[in-house]
Amino acid sequence: MRIPRTILKFMLAALAALAWSACGSDDAGSGGGSPGGSGGGSPSPGQTLMIKNFNFQPSTLEVPAGATVMVKNEDRDAHTATADDRSFDTGNIAGGATGSFTAPRAGEVRYTCTIHPYMRGVIRVAAG
Repeated sequence: MRIPRTILKFMLAALAALAWSACGSDDAGSGGGSPGGSGGGSPSPGQTLMIKNFNFQPSTLEVPAGATVMVKNEDRDAHTATADDRSFDTGNIAGGATGSFTAPRAGEVRYTCTIHPYMRGVIRVAAG
């Protein structure tokens, strides 16, 4: 029996989608704070970073130095928010979970998801 080419393409695409969705989803960790603690106080709405559809939102976040930044993962897969210079790292944040980190010294800090390195963002930290 010969399988039509369109059905074969559909089946391959479905298998690729299943493999992609499984990437990182077996981690049940809920994320932690940055090394040395997560800071104090409740974050304001401007100090919340969302992860949705494999993107950081907003892609550039502005916060004061020392602020606690909440990271809400609205995807089903686990993600991290890890500074390129390692000044903060949430650790793995499971799908639907929340993590946090303390904004580092003033300046611009680029960060990525270490599980999905194409996910990138920038934090602009103002002097506190």
